[in-house]
Amino acid sequence: MPEICPVCGLPKDLCVCEEIAKEEQKIKVYVTKRRFGKLMTIIEGFDTDLIDIKELAKKLKDICACGGTVKDNAIELQGDHRKKVEEILVKMGFSKDMIDVR
Repeated sequence: MPEICPVCGLPKDLCVCEEIAKEEQKIKVYVTKRRFGKLMTIIEGFDTDLIDIKELAKKLKDICACGGTVKDNAIELQGDHRKKVEEILVKMGFSKDMIDVR
């Protein structure tokens, strides 16, 4: 007997909870200056109960070819990657209308 998702009631291999959650996220992407004048791209607004933020951070770091971390339910990437991050998130299934890039 396959495992059943407690949220949607479908078997785990057919579960659509994460895809639905991706479309409903209100994500903010902005750049801030850190020590020694270095730029950091901050991506926040994820519901960590439904989306694996550490796995998402790893994918973003690989694609952007930069370092980064997860702090306080926000992803921090080294450098200015606002445009690239927006494109990547849209390709991953997040709604373009719900991504606020500043």
